[in-house]
Amino acid sequence: MRSFIFTLVSVLTVSFTFSTFSQAGSTKNDIPKLESGSIIRKSTKGEKWMVSSASPLASQAGEQILRSGGNAIDAMVAVQSVLGLVEPQSSGIGGGSFLIYWDNKTKNLTTFDGRETAPAAATPTLFQDEKGQALKMMDAVVGGRSVGAPGTLRLMHDTHARYGNLSWRTVLLPAITLAEKGFEVSPRLAKMIAQENGDLRIYQNTYRYFFDDDGEPLKIGDVLINLDYANTLKLVAEDIDHFYEGDIANDIVNTVRNAQKNPGVLSKQDLVDYKMIERSPVCAPYHQYKICGMGPPSSGAISVGQILGILSHFPLKELGKNSPESWRLIGNASRLAFSDRNRYISDSDFMPVPIEGLLNPVYLKARAELIPEKGTMHSVSPGKPEFTHAKVTPSFSDDESIELPSTSHFSIVDQEGNVVSITSSIENSFGSRLMTRGFILNNELTDFSFATHRHGLPIVNRVEPRKRPRSAMAPTIVMLNEEPYMTLGSPGGSRIIGYVVKTLIAHLDWDMNIQAAIDLPNLINRFGTYELENNTGAVNFKPNLESMGFRVDLNELTSGLHGIVINENQLEGGADPRREGTVTTQ
Repeated sequence: MRSFIFTLVSVLTVSFTFSTFSQAGSTKNDIPKLESGSIIRKSTKGEKWMVSSASPLASQAGEQILRSGGNAIDAMVAVQSVLGLVEPQSSGIGGGSFLIYWDNKTKNLTTFDGRETAPAAATPTLFQDEKGQALKMMDAVVGGRSVGAPGTLRLMHDTHARYGNLSWRTVLLPAITLAEKGFEVSPRLAKMIAQENGDLRIYQNTYRYFFDDDGEPLKIGDVLINLDYANTLKLVAEDIDHFYEGDIANDIVNTVRNAQKNPGVLSKQDLVDYKMIERSPVCAPYHQYKICGMGPPSSGAISVGQILGILSHFPLKELGKNSPESWRLIGNASRLAFSDRNRYISDSDFMPVPIEGLLNPVYLKARAELIPEKGTMHSVSPGKPEFTHAKVTPSFSDDESIELPSTSHFSIVDQEGNVVSITSSIENSFGSRLMTRGFILNNELTDFSFATHRHGLPIVNRVEPRKRPRSAMAPTIVMLNEEPYMTLGSPGGSRIIGYVVKTLIAHLDWDMNIQAAIDLPNLINRFGTYELENNTGAVNFKPNLESMGFRVDLNELTSGLHGIVINENQLEGGADPRREGTVTTQ
C-alpha cells in the first residue's frame, strides 16, 4: 500500500484587490472600468493533468492520487474527502453533490445526482409552525429538522466502483492520514467559526470540535486533529454499508432525531434506501459551444442555458466588460431566467419540468424581446414554455425559497482525458450544526419551499417524502466539436448561476483567460436588485445601473470559482482568489 505523507502547511490569507476607477463623468467617453487590477494569481498551465479546488490540501490530495496512477474519479474521491475535513463549513460526506463527468474512453458525457432526499416521514408542512405559518429561515436551519439523507458518499463510492483505477481504500487514504496527523486551521475556516460562534455552541459534538479548552473559537494556525473522521473513513473503506446501514447510520439518525433543538424525522430506512441517480446532461448552445450541466433537481444548467440563450441575441462581444450596457443586458436576462426557475424547476421525478421548452431557441428569442432598449424591466413574469407532458402549460405558483451559500466546487482533468466537474454542499455554513462521527450533517431540506401553495396554486418545490430539493449548483462542462473544452463551477447559493454565467461570458465572449475571467468582479441580478461586489471595480457601475432604473446593493459576493480550459496540447486552470483554493498540475 502506498503511503501518503502530507506536510502541514499554513494556509496564508489570500488577499486580492480590484482596481477602482473614477466614476463616469459628464462626457460620453467616461465609462466605468471593470479591470481586475493587481491580482496575485496567474492562470496555471500544465500538460498532463490538473486539479483546481478550494483548498491547497485538497488539491495536493488530488495530485498525490494522479501521480500514483489514479484517474479523475480516483482524484475526485480524494479531493472531496479532504475538503470535508479541512473546510467542513462548506461540504462533506454529510451532504450532497452533483457530478458532471466526461469519460474519454467511451466519449460519453453524463451526470450523477447525489443530492440529499427528504425523509419518508417528511410532510409538506415540515417547515411550518402549528398555525401553518412558515418558520423563519434560521429557526428551520439549525437542528435535525433540516437534515436530508446524505448523498455525497454514495456518489463517491458508486462512481468510483464504475470508473476508478485505484482501490477504494487507496483513494480515501489521503484524508485518513491528514485527519490523524492534523492540519492547520486556515484563515477562512477560523473566520467562519468565529462568525457562527453562537450556533456552533448549541451541540456538544460541534462545540468540542471547533472550540478550544477555554471555550474560545479555534484560531488561524491551530492544529486540528479529527480521529473520529479518520475512523469513519476507515470503516467506509472496508464497506460503505457501515455508513448507510450500519453503526454510522445509527449515529446519524440518533443525532438528527434527538437534537435538543428542532429534532428531525430522518430514519434508518431513509439511509438504507438512498440511491445515486445517473441522469442525462442538460446542454444548451452558445455560439459554437454547448454548455452542459446538471438537470433537475438542479436548476443550474437550465438557468445558465437560458441566460446565455437570451444573451446570444445581443452583441456582448462587441460591447465588452466595461460597457454598462453589457451588464444591463446580463442583469435583465438573469431576471427572466430566475422568474422561470422559481415557477417551473424542481425534482423532475416528482413534478414535470419543461426542460426542452425552457431552452427552446424560439422561446428564448421571445424572452429576449422582452428586454427593453433602455433600462430595466420594472416587472418580470414567468413565460409559458411548452411542456412535452401536456398540451396546456400547467398552472403553478412561484417559489420564494432561499438557497444559502455554503458549498464547494472543484474541477479535474486527468492524463487520460477524463474530466470531472463537481459541486458539493451541506447548504448553510456548517449545515445543520449537527456533527457525528467527525463530520457535519447538512441542512439541505431548507432548499425546499416552506409554503406548499400560493394563491391557490401548488408550488413545485414544496416538501414531499423522498423528494430532492431544488438546487442552483451548476457544475459545468463546455463542449466544443463534441469534446470537452472547459470545466467550471462555483459555490454561492442561488448566486452560483450568476457567477458561472459571468465567467463563461468573460472567457467565451471577452477572450479573458480562465484566471482573469474568475477574478473579474461579480455583478449579480436574480430578483431585480443588482448586487455589486463591494471593494472592487464593480462599484463603479453603481451610478450607471441606478440611472437605468436598477436598485443596487453592494455585497461581498464571495464566489469560489474553479475551472480548467482544455486546449489541444495544454491545460490552463484558475482558482478563485476570494477563497483559498489552488491549482496543481503536471
